[in-house]
Amino acid sequence: MYCRPGCAACCTAPSISSPIPGLPGGKPAGVACPQLDQALRCRLFGRPERPAVCTGLRPSAEMCGDNRDQAMLWLSRLERQTRP
Repeated sequence: MYCRPGCAACCTAPSISSPIPGLPGGKPAGVACPQLDQALRCRLFGRPERPAVCTGLRPSAEMCGDNRDQAMLWLSRLERQTRP
């Protein structure tokens, strides 16, 4: 499965605890990553600065649903369930 253009739910809903260029303390849940461009594509895709958690996250039918709203709901729920 490929990422849905203009979605970026996986770059918004989850928190990221590792440093990201522009957010040295990581990214809080529900905040869009500062590395998203105008088309909601990752500026770090394929670069070594991209956090490992982002590189390891793969789109799936379950996670992405039929649209961005469904993806945001699924990822937000996962974020809450895995909160320390």
